[in-house]
Amino acid sequence: MAIYRTAQFKVRLEGLARCEAAIQEFIQYIAEAEEGTLQYISLQDEEDPTSFLHVFIFGDAAAQELHSSSEAVQRFTGILYSETIEPVAFKRYRLVAASAGNAG
Repeated sequence: MAIYRTAQFKVRLEGLARCEAAIQEFIQYIAEAEEGTLQYISLQDEEDPTSFLHVFIFGDAAAQELHSSSEAVQRFTGILYSETIEPVAFKRYRLVAASAGNAG
């Protein structure tokens, strides 16, 4: 059963470029190395570019554990957490409905 999660965070303006680069590198790693991560997207607020929402879908609990315990997560959070204004807010969701191709 798929697992749906979000992470919402805001970074300091002076760390924005560093975080954007880290996000790009992190998502590239996920695309190449985590087939169990069905989708991982980073959204940036159009009105406040320091505010982000990450949406991710794991195929199952094993895929989530593989992701969470990866060295890539450690590198990414090492950069990101030093630049966030408040702790990252994680939430878990259940699927209600999705259009074709978007459900994972």
